[in-house]
Order: sequence, then structure tokens, then C-alpha cells
Amino acid sequence: MSDEVVLALTAGEPAGIGPELCLQLAAAPCDAGVVVVASLPLLEARARLLGLNVDLHPWQPGMAPKKDAGELSVLHVEGCASFHAGKLDVANSHYVLETLKIAAKGCLAGDFDGMVTAPVHKGIINEAGIAFSGHTEFLQELCEVERVVMMLATEELRVALVTTHLPLKDVSAAVTPERITQVATILNADLKKFFGIEKPRILVAGLNPHAGEGGHLGREEIDVIEPTLEKLRSEGMQLIGPLPADTLFTPHWLDDADAALAMYHDQGLPVLKFQGFGRAVNITLGLPIVRTSVDHGTALDLAGTGKADSGSLYTAIRVGGQMARSLKSANRKAPNKETSE
Repeated sequence: MSDEVVLALTAGEPAGIGPELCLQLAAAPCDAGVVVVASLPLLEARARLLGLNVDLHPWQPGMAPKKDAGELSVLHVEGCASFHAGKLDVANSHYVLETLKIAAKGCLAGDFDGMVTAPVHKGIINEAGIAFSGHTEFLQELCEVERVVMMLATEELRVALVTTHLPLKDVSAAVTPERITQVATILNADLKKFFGIEKPRILVAGLNPHAGEGGHLGREEIDVIEPTLEKLRSEGMQLIGPLPADTLFTPHWLDDADAALAMYHDQGLPVLKFQGFGRAVNITLGLPIVRTSVDHGTALDLAGTGKADSGSLYTAIRVGGQMARSLKSANRKAPNKETSE
């Protein structure tokens, strides 16, 4: 089994910076093979707008992706209705989701070793009458898994979430023993599988200020979080907490930790994005495939200006390639069931 990996890269919202970030890859090719899953006319139109000379090569499964400077391999997807930078078009919503389906199904079929996603615009997809809360939940449903984990990471910090895209008023009810158990179990297992951490040490945030202040500021820590963590510790996991979120993200705790587990989206991610915005990567754990993404949105105001920074995309591709190679290595080392019986 070769260590060479091929990653599918979805170009995201046509009106955003995703298409031009994909085109920027041609200037400084990555160490992994990358196939852009997008409309060829869209990429051609954005290249003309920006004055970029990029050779776009149609790609099919089994072909080696182009890796020379000035070249990109593209798996063409039909249905992109308009190509205007900075101008959303609800008619493009089905096309955007089709790129995700094609990339994910290609991973499941073995045509790709993983997928990397440029940003989509959730609002315009919902305006098309399609219930869509994000890549994470969309891929969870497509891959038919019960639970996935959203984790953002930089070189120095990894933050995973118990709940993701929920209104704040719904978070407390969603923080259940079952959910904490599923998320912590996936996080622990995938830190081992994809990052080579033999015994992950995970910091767990409380839900309430001061982790509930002994029940005076809420009882979720006492009634739900701590009993669940204690049970998981008895099964061998290294889980520290629940800790107050306002002190968890300090060197005293983080220096000896492999990841932090936050209870909700805006509890953990502002810290990570302040620490490493533009060089962070969004990782979906718990899927049967590798999926990474950028740490930013569609940036409609920058689309078509040539000022978009591709740093996070390069990070997402690098980390996706590392995860895919780790998975290949794990599969090589796994005993062959048929020959071992």
C-alpha cells in the first residue's frame, strides 16, 4: 500500500473565496495529490478575473493528480448557475451540496484518501429550502454515523466540541451523559488513530461559569458532567475536569494536555481562533473518512480581489494528508482477519 495520498478539495460557495483559494494551490503545489471538485467554468471565470494563468486538467478516478506549478486537476461538477464573485445566488445551493456528496462518496469508494472543504454559506443554502447546519452534520448524515466530533486545531492547541451549531438556549439540554460519552470516546480514539497519541490527556470544560461553583451557578457539572467523566475514567480515559473554561485555556493546564473538550461552539473556538486564526484546521472526527477544512468563512468581501489568504487551506491539506497517511499505516499494521483465522 503506497504512502501517496489523493485528497478531494471542494471549492465551496461559488461567490466566496473558495474558488480562488483552490486556484492559488497551483502556485505552490502541496505534498499530497489534490483534486479540486468544482465547476470547471467557475474556476476558469475566477482565474480570468484574477489574471491567473492556471492549466485546469479534467480528472477521473484512477488518474494521478497534477502536482506541477501552474496546473490543477479538476473533477468537474455540473449545476453551477452563476460565477459572480461576492454575489450570492440561491440557485447555486444544490451544486454546492453536490460537490460535497461527490467528494465524500469518492472517499467511501476509495477514489480519494480524504476530503478537504473550502467554506460554504449556510444561510444561502437554507434560503434554497434545504435544511443545512454545516459540513459536520451533513457528512455525518451522508456517511450514516450516529455521532461525529468537530475539532479545530493549530500546531499548539486542539479543541473539540460536545455540541456544535446549536442556539445557546438549547445547549444545556443537549449536554447529556450519552452525548459526552460518545464525543469523548471518539475524540480519544481518533487522537490515537490519526495523531499517534498513545494515551491522550484531555481537558474537559464545565458548562457554567466557574464550572458551576459547587452548584451555586448551575448543577450540570454535578448531575451530568462529572459522573460521566468518572465512568469514562474507570474505563481508562485520561479526562481532567470539569474545569472552569476561563482558566482551562492557560499554560498551567494546556502544557500537559493533548486536547481540550468544550461544551459548546463559542466556549472553545474563540480561544483557538484568537490563538491561531488563518493557520488552523477544522477536523471532523468519527467519520469513516478523513475530512479537514479551513478555519474561516466565505469572505464575500474579499472574493475576486486576489487578497484572500490561503494559509488555512494549506494547513487543512497538510493535516488531511497526515491523517490519511496515518490511516493507511494503521490499516497496514492491522492483522488480516482472513489470514489470522
